[in-house]
Amino acid sequence: MRIINGFNELRASIGEFLGYSEYHTVTQDEIDRFADLTGDHQWIHVDPVRAADGPFGSTIAHGLLTLALGPQLAHTVYRIDGMTMGVNYGYEKIRFPSFVPVNSKIRLGATLASVVDVPSGVQVGISFKWEIEGQDKPACVAEMLLRYTAEKATS
Repeated sequence: MRIINGFNELRASIGEFLGYSEYHTVTQDEIDRFADLTGDHQWIHVDPVRAADGPFGSTIAHGLLTLALGPQLAHTVYRIDGMTMGVNYGYEKIRFPSFVPVNSKIRLGATLASVVDVPSGVQVGISFKWEIEGQDKPACVAEMLLRYTAEKATS
């Protein structure tokens, strides 16, 4: 795991590839629970029998499920210390170049793309790429934006 400590180290690490997560298997149970949570029960996600004869040959994960796995996988890749707090500010340029068939193994690669000063801290852009084991085309690419505030001075 890559640990980055404070604003100066963040700025010095722009452009650095931070590493890969372990592979995560996307199961039908996980897809079904995501469908229940979001109300998206389209058959390509939740009906294995029908999906077997469909365009993908099996059920596939929701694109937003793949995206939602980003923070979970990222926690095993890098950590940013020396801040009071950090919040997810959003995403830029989200794309889903390839579908994720059920029982696929995916992993996350992360690169520190940008650090921009904002009031009371910095906005950090982390480029994420979700890779599917055995495939050349990624499942998802996006830039996660995080806002960090400075660590309070101690007396």
